[in-house]
Amino acid sequence: MENLEYKYPVEKTERIAKLYTALLEELGEDINRDGLLKTPERVAKAMQFLTKGYNQDPKEILSSATFDEDYNQMVIVKSIELYSMCEHHMIPFFGKAHIAYIPKGKIVGLSKLPRIVDAFSRRLQVQERLTNQIRDCIQDTLDPKGVAVVIEASHMCMQMRGVEKQNSTTTTSAFSGLFLKEEKTRLEFLRLISSDLS
Repeated sequence: MENLEYKYPVEKTERIAKLYTALLEELGEDINRDGLLKTPERVAKAMQFLTKGYNQDPKEILSSATFDEDYNQMVIVKSIELYSMCEHHMIPFFGKAHIAYIPKGKIVGLSKLPRIVDAFSRRLQVQERLTNQIRDCIQDTLDPKGVAVVIEASHMCMQMRGVEKQNSTTTTSAFSGLFLKEEKTRLEFLRLISSDLS
């Protein structure tokens, strides 16, 4: 469902729509047939929504809800849905992010972690950079004792084209602080994101 709160600048939308009109013509389509009459405008809006992360500041998102709290155990938010677009082919990849951090006097509102995942993923991306960006944003903004990020994703550029391997998934990880230095802490995180605690 389209986010109705997102604003589409009229002139920018018109410029992007013209580009998609030209693209459809180059692909051999009849841009005057009923099904395509509004497609350039719809795609122009969709692309702005799918790349809205360029207009968001993830560090500001995190900073807006930090609280002093004497809690120093692992905090995990797992199975955060993410949707992004591969920068090499501009085809979607999607999956789940699992995030943990160990506070050092500051905690963050839990909803902010999925929000920074969205802010970074709603851009042209590669999964490896996305994983590092999420880790670095949390580490730099909260200065915790450590951060762990694991992303599992399916890439349509591998499934729809190229090698056409429909069941392939890609897993990336990024660690800092105690998660990097202490194997026990890292293994606890990996065990917890793999288990069904519900």
